[in-house]
Amino acid sequence: MDPAALGTRLASSVIAPALKKLLVQEGPGAGLTDKPVRISGLVSFRGEKRTLTEADLERLARKLVDAAVAGPGEPPFPYEEQEPVVLALTRTLHALGDLTMDDVQAVRLGPRALAHALRRAAPTPELSADATYFLDALTEWSCVHILHFFTQRSTFVARTLVEQSRGQAEALAKMDALLARDDGPGRDRAFEERYRSYLAIRHNHLTIFGLDARDTADSWPLDVAYLSLEATRDAAPEPGEGPGATAPVTVRLAAEDALTGPGHERVLLRGDAGSGKTTLIQWLALTSEERIPYVLPLRTLIRAARLPAPADFLAGTDCPHSPPDGWAERVLSDGRALVMVDGLDEVPSADRARVRDWLLALVRGYPGDRWLLTARPTAVRPDWLAGDGFTELVLAPMDRPRVTAFVRRWHAAAHAPEHEEPLLDTLRTKPDLARLATNPLMCGLICALHRARRGYLPPRRKALYDAALQMILTERDRQRGMGGLDGIDLETEDQVELLQRLAYSLVLAGRTEMDEDTALTLLERALPSVPAASAQGDATTILRHLLLRSGVLRSPAPGIVDFAHRTFLDHLGARYAVEEGHFDVLLGHAEDTQWEDVLRMAVAHARTRERGRLLRGLLAADVPRLTLLALACLQDASSVDQEVVEEVRARAAGLIPPRDKFEAEQLAEAGPFVLELLPGPEGLKNAEAYAVVVTASLLGGEGALPALKKFRTHAALNVRRQLVGTWHRFDPQEYADEVLAHLDRDGLDLTVQRREEWAAARHLRGWSSLDLRGPYTLAEIFAGTELNELARLSLRYNPLVEDLVPLAELPSLRGLLLDDCPEVRDLAPLSGLALEHLMVFDLSTVRGLRDLTRLPSLSVNLPLSGPTLANSLPTSERLDSLYLAKGAITYTGLRGLDAMPCLRHLTLGTGAGPWAPADWHCLREHPSLSSLYLITGELPPGPLPELPRIDRLGLRLPHGPAQFANHAPLFPAVRNVTIYPGPTAVQDHAPYAALFPHAEVIVRPY
Repeated sequence: MDPAALGTRLASSVIAPALKKLLVQEGPGAGLTDKPVRISGLVSFRGEKRTLTEADLERLARKLVDAAVAGPGEPPFPYEEQEPVVLALTRTLHALGDLTMDDVQAVRLGPRALAHALRRAAPTPELSADATYFLDALTEWSCVHILHFFTQRSTFVARTLVEQSRGQAEALAKMDALLARDDGPGRDRAFEERYRSYLAIRHNHLTIFGLDARDTADSWPLDVAYLSLEATRDAAPEPGEGPGATAPVTVRLAAEDALTGPGHERVLLRGDAGSGKTTLIQWLALTSEERIPYVLPLRTLIRAARLPAPADFLAGTDCPHSPPDGWAERVLSDGRALVMVDGLDEVPSADRARVRDWLLALVRGYPGDRWLLTARPTAVRPDWLAGDGFTELVLAPMDRPRVTAFVRRWHAAAHAPEHEEPLLDTLRTKPDLARLATNPLMCGLICALHRARRGYLPPRRKALYDAALQMILTERDRQRGMGGLDGIDLETEDQVELLQRLAYSLVLAGRTEMDEDTALTLLERALPSVPAASAQGDATTILRHLLLRSGVLRSPAPGIVDFAHRTFLDHLGARYAVEEGHFDVLLGHAEDTQWEDVLRMAVAHARTRERGRLLRGLLAADVPRLTLLALACLQDASSVDQEVVEEVRARAAGLIPPRDKFEAEQLAEAGPFVLELLPGPEGLKNAEAYAVVVTASLLGGEGALPALKKFRTHAALNVRRQLVGTWHRFDPQEYADEVLAHLDRDGLDLTVQRREEWAAARHLRGWSSLDLRGPYTLAEIFAGTELNELARLSLRYNPLVEDLVPLAELPSLRGLLLDDCPEVRDLAPLSGLALEHLMVFDLSTVRGLRDLTRLPSLSVNLPLSGPTLANSLPTSERLDSLYLAKGAITYTGLRGLDAMPCLRHLTLGTGAGPWAPADWHCLREHPSLSSLYLITGELPPGPLPELPRIDRLGLRLPHGPAQFANHAPLFPAVRNVTIYPGPTAVQDHAPYAALFPHAEVIVRPY
């Protein structure tokens, strides 16, 4: 505990009466003597004048400790150490009776040295560092008072000590006063309370387009309005982990949980414009209880010559409160900060390296904190920060349930229930419109326009944006009777003429905000061409009007101007570029991802001949992404020459159908329009069919459902797995009826991640393989399953399953996965099942594994105990295949492998444990081992013997063929080799085949 904080809790009025009991009281008379009195003669718990017992001394120590730890804030040491601290202080105070010095010597020593002497005389306590520091501070503080008592005794009035006595009393009084004022931790806590109150005021509101119509507020409390979105990341499972292990896995989590759990300490969150990135940051700023949140908008910070250091975080975001000196350093050094850096895509490309260097310097300097960076999907290359531990997440488009929830909340807040159901019906029946409702911004615009126009909605984005601008710029104020409130009344077209000049200037500069002086200069130049505006005021007046009333332009900080959303910036900037005929400028920036929406909107604003020029210009670059961009532009154009349309589609035919997952992802970036061009399964190779399904899956939405339905009878396993895996992107019941119910289920796992999916899955009777994620009891599972048909069951993240005995009711069960089921403690009940494969991952125990003597295949992803594998694993002759990973052999090595005499297949997965040469010899000496998969990255050091019995080999080579060149000769008899190269390694077959000239080599590209 900080001595200052201790002082405020143990002022003289509290500690003095307690400590005074340690000393005997003087009797009548002066009691003068010519010799100082030894301390041992002054204590009250020994000698003839004993008034304090040993138990009393302990109670006194307890009183001091209780008083010291009382008060707000975190305790100075763990709660469980309070009793040991009391006992340690008792022994320390008891040591007063063992000191041989006299009172004069003690006073001369001073409180610090006296405390040191007491600690030396007392037994050394076994305490944590925090508790020891607290005990030392409390002991020293007690010694200040004890010495003051000495100076007040009548036997202590020798003239040579008068001044020292006076100084001691003065020092004590000053220390009380000083420490009462200087409560460092207390000041930190008080500031943090004020800071959180400021965050609540600043961020607990959400403006939703259209909610500012008559009789409604212009914002909604965030704690009411917040709609939980979903974030995703793709993960490639390790080969060898049983059926389906090589299929790609999409990890999904609530966006507000993006920074929770291991591996999510640092996150780069990508999301389209209007997808809710900034709203998520606002939510985290309001709901973060354990960490101190910082909200750092890059568009504001980048204006400065230097990006801020931690001490300048608050000042850089215009926080009006000044923290205590060193507060920011203490927060970050203690690992208590949640730093959220918003809007990397709003930083010019040339400045992004500077932002990266700044961010990484902070992350490396304060590794214990949580860090969140947001950006548009194409702002930076994939894995831009992966080397420094950043996990990449993507805000998923809103699925239909979320769109429905948003529409219902919007209409409830707008007090317009009569429009709710008609709009939901329109979204269900018009796929083109439903494709637009993929994020909160577009949903808000659609709701507002639908209500304002009594059910009419424009079919294309340009028309939708034009209609939105009409409503926001003029109709809103007029509907509320506030037109011309500030003496200025401009038509929509007049405001657009001015706003588009500002927008185009920002687009050209690659920025999203400008200085107010720059905005004024641009308006001064533009006003002469807009007579209706120039007649009503000068540039300063018009700018103030646009900032106050337009709803499109705003001032996020003093002297700064920006657009309320990037969508309006791109839309208006593109409009002006087309009006001015700047087609060469547009095409010159086509490869800049920041200009993608500008180009799409430019095609929408252009006339027919101008559209042909822009589209052919995109094709002329002969870049796949720009060809796809041209394809995407077609959906925003009202009319295009048929010849141009055919050129675009002919060029895109080289990209459709996609041939692999990478091309599928590229194709999906063009937008939902490509769904109309995706072929059916007829005539496609299996790899092409899989890629087409991936494209439709990524695009999602109800418009993707017809494309996916075409493949529901496809025979290829990877196609069918993708169809099952994309279930979460659709309405569970509808997708189950339209797709899942028609699939050939052989080799498929039905993965259930949500309760809504489980409700639909219960009607899909007959699935032989079930993957349930989340808390379900075995009774629930059995009630929704054909018990006689269930052959494979996976239970993940399940805290409800404990007793495995009921699994005996599954007579056909052959495969079982238990992953993160913390209450499962005994696997012995599985011994009666006819299991063919068992996988146990992240369990709290492995008790009972040795009893599974009938098991032919086993995967273990947790540390095994005992000196050898035989102490934990079954040693029967039936065990044929074994997979070990994640620390499994940390303590055992491969000792005991020979106790499994019929083992033929062994996989050593990532992080299985440290290798030793002796483990390699265990492989060589095993009598039946013939198949080996090595996914561990490193092999044992030193010269190794050949493994002449291995005829089948699997390798993960993240660094390419050179990584294994020296070890390939150790497998002279190998005949089949499967290789999994890393993402940056060589993917070609030839260099890997050269390692094993006498074997059949298969390369599985990343």
